[in-house]
Amino acid sequence: MWGHRVVAALVASAVVGTGITAADAAVDPKLTVTSVTADRTTIAVSGLNTVPVKLTVAAKYDTANPDDNNLVLLVYIKRISGTGPMSQLLSTDLPRTSGTVQNGVWSGPVHIPSTANGTYKVYGVSYGPYFTWQAGGMLPDPTPVDGPTLTITGTHQPKVTAKVTPAVVPFGPNYTITWAITDRTTGKPYGTRVRALLGVDNQCAEEAGGANVLTTTGGLVSYSYPSSAGESINCLRIKSTPLDITGLGLAVIRPGVVSAVPSKTSATVGTIVPVNGSVLGPAAFCPVLLQRLYGASQWRGVSTAKTRQSGRYTVSAQPAYKGLIPYRVYFPKCGRYLVGVSRVFYIRGV
Repeated sequence: MWGHRVVAALVASAVVGTGITAADAAVDPKLTVTSVTADRTTIAVSGLNTVPVKLTVAAKYDTANPDDNNLVLLVYIKRISGTGPMSQLLSTDLPRTSGTVQNGVWSGPVHIPSTANGTYKVYGVSYGPYFTWQAGGMLPDPTPVDGPTLTITGTHQPKVTAKVTPAVVPFGPNYTITWAITDRTTGKPYGTRVRALLGVDNQCAEEAGGANVLTTTGGLVSYSYPSSAGESINCLRIKSTPLDITGLGLAVIRPGVVSAVPSKTSATVGTIVPVNGSVLGPAAFCPVLLQRLYGASQWRGVSTAKTRQSGRYTVSAQPAYKGLIPYRVYFPKCGRYLVGVSRVFYIRGV
């Protein structure tokens, strides 16, 4: 059972907007597809270009609702062999060009990028528009079809890289990302200014928002981000219609900043004392370790926990002897958050 939208969750080195993922839905019983044809089946495309291939769908949609008269269709295409970052393709919204919605023909292009390379197969058709599921709406699983096979030769594919300054982004100050677009084959820029979209969070998967930019002829663009943007995915997208040609999403590296406060500063020996704190970010669902000082310099773990979604946590201290006992909370590297240690605090055993 499928519904579809562009993959929204990006991680470092992930290609933006080139995948289609699924949610719970079902094949639309109203849609019957008679045939899907393409005006060409062998395509060569290079660099930042796209090549339109006209698709024609003969279909029937069992409806008496006049609101369905403007129904558009989407054609789904997947790679069956070959390599490259674009494993699936999606047509534009295909309008009806003849007949009726109950028995008609829909036609329009799929834009083939160089990042598609290999043999692709038309495997399904559903109604649109693309914006409905791209914005998170539910659409049915595409009606299966045995459509045409497209042989695509994609060359000089674009590659996106990024350099974050500073490499470890502190909480508070702005940071800069210098994005670079190069020819994956030659390793060199294309020698022209490239239009791209810079996004944060939902802008990395949706159409609204983001900053439209032009690179230098060297393929570079530097952009300053507020510190708050470091809590979300940052991305560069090279747009096409409807899916991106390629892109890159990343999460910046953050320091491990840990706070820890005991609920009591003195307690009877053997009594459990909750210690509350948080890890900035928030660093959610990460381990933390309460440590006690043994001797002059040896810190040993005495209690463990995981941060909650808020980044907060609670560990348990238990004074083992009478006197002032040093503790700290140790945060091991977790995801993009580096190792951190809280200030030393003391609980007096009495």
